[in-house]
Amino acid sequence: MLAVSVLVAACSVAATAWIAVQTTSGAIDKQQDRLLADDTLLLDTLTGYAATHKTWDGVRPVVRDLARRTGRRIALTTQTGALVSDSAPRPDGLPGRAWAVIDPLSVNRADPIDPRATGPFRLTAAEVRTLNAYALRQVRCLREQGVEATVVSTPSGRPRIRTFTGSDDRRAAACDSTALKEPVPTERVALHDLDVLVAGCLKSTGLDGVRVAPDFSWRLAPAQALPLREGAERRIPACVTEGRKALLKSAVAPPARLFVGSGETAVQGFRLSGAGIVRVVGAASLVLALAVGVSVLAATRLARPLRALTDAAQRMRDGGSALVPVTTGDEIGQLTRTFNDMAVHRDRLEEQRRVMVSDVAHELRTPLSNIRGWLEAAQDGHVPADEDFLASLHEEAVLLQHVIDDLQDLAAADAGELRVHPEQLEVGELVSQAGAAYRARAESAGVRVAVEAPREHWIEGDPVRLRQVVGNLLSNAIRHTPSGGSVTLRVTADSGLTTIEVADTGAGIAAEDLPRVFDRFWRAEKSRSRDTGGSGLGLAIVRKLMEAHGGAVSVASTAGAGTTFTLRLPDIHRSRPTSS
Repeated sequence: MLAVSVLVAACSVAATAWIAVQTTSGAIDKQQDRLLADDTLLLDTLTGYAATHKTWDGVRPVVRDLARRTGRRIALTTQTGALVSDSAPRPDGLPGRAWAVIDPLSVNRADPIDPRATGPFRLTAAEVRTLNAYALRQVRCLREQGVEATVVSTPSGRPRIRTFTGSDDRRAAACDSTALKEPVPTERVALHDLDVLVAGCLKSTGLDGVRVAPDFSWRLAPAQALPLREGAERRIPACVTEGRKALLKSAVAPPARLFVGSGETAVQGFRLSGAGIVRVVGAASLVLALAVGVSVLAATRLARPLRALTDAAQRMRDGGSALVPVTTGDEIGQLTRTFNDMAVHRDRLEEQRRVMVSDVAHELRTPLSNIRGWLEAAQDGHVPADEDFLASLHEEAVLLQHVIDDLQDLAAADAGELRVHPEQLEVGELVSQAGAAYRARAESAGVRVAVEAPREHWIEGDPVRLRQVVGNLLSNAIRHTPSGGSVTLRVTADSGLTTIEVADTGAGIAAEDLPRVFDRFWRAEKSRSRDTGGSGLGLAIVRKLMEAHGGAVSVASTAGAGTTFTLRLPDIHRSRPTSS
């Protein structure tokens, strides 16, 4: 389709260009210079009026003069459409669409504010005289140094020194220009207001020490000594411009729409000759025939795979197979491959959903069946409702609650709503507490728990969630380590990472099972028995919690030799942080 479009467009452009060159080049050459000059005159004059007046009330004589000089009809309206001035009012309304928007605060220049818009920065006559005296002294000094210079007045009245030998001439450094650069009282008031506006604009960046000079350059106050937030300094010029606009808004005329039409003295158009008409018709017919023929071929080629995709989408909606053969290597072929990938991904997600529902039902059925069985037995009088009975019900309810809590954590993680509350904590103390909490369980199983962690090593993390992570791994390690074995909690720091290892001397995990260790409801026991405990969700939760901390978890295991789970967290502090 791109090739067809390019071919048709090339033929059209070539034919149109040939005809245009033959029939209109002379007329364009005659009118171009005048039109450009008139356009510049209109925009510059009206923008200058808006920059030096608060309203458009007195613009009518200016509009009439511009219409007389350009020979064109000129009309101005407000942004809401109310007429401001029209050099030649007519019953049929305004001449077409708005040609431009006259706004001295938004011009197409490097500085979007017209320099003639001075507002509160316009100096008093006394201030101008004082600065002119400084400027004349500066010029005399420069000329004594052999630097040719002159005084140029800016729209605000502030004089500026222009040199003709280059601004990098070192001889100019001998002349002190400090007095000329200092703001006068009028400028100090306006610049103070501008500094306030700039500070408000930069509030979110942490910058509060920006000071603007009379030439609207800026500098950071010495008090701003803290490191700047990334990208903060790049926002300063934009904030200075926005602050100037806010100060000048009440001192300039509001934006107006400019309409320009033809007048009585406008240059008349030209007529095509008979030969020109024949050339136009012939070229248009040739391009039309070529476009129709090529478009039919392209449409036929495009429609075939698109129909196949449509049929596949219909089959997908009805639950059938949705794969489409890829017959081209262009964008349609890429779309087909993407569609096939989407169909395969959808089937995989649907299978995972079915497996997930089956797993959840399996995990909830056992404790619910046990609770129901115990209650029915108690109702029938086969089991006394004593403390052992209540303890059994409580154990099953706790197991059921544990599965539901794990499912809620995973659902929150999948929805992006798993929140952590980081704070500064000593990692050695965290793993020591976890080891102490599980030491009694380990001793009853005949397993030794050892902790190897440096002191005064601080990180940022959620202590509750990190204890949950370490506790899950430690519980699994104790559960799968035979009597006489050991579990080691080890903390190391290297290359900006804090590493927590939970290593056991248990039976290990087979190599083919390692990729599935963090899958939900996966257990090494093929019978899915809870004889070894757990809901099958603990390791999946561990991975989600590590991702929420910006870290990662990995596993290494050798069958018959033991398993090591490794947690990696960003290393924030290596020693206890000092409070400010």
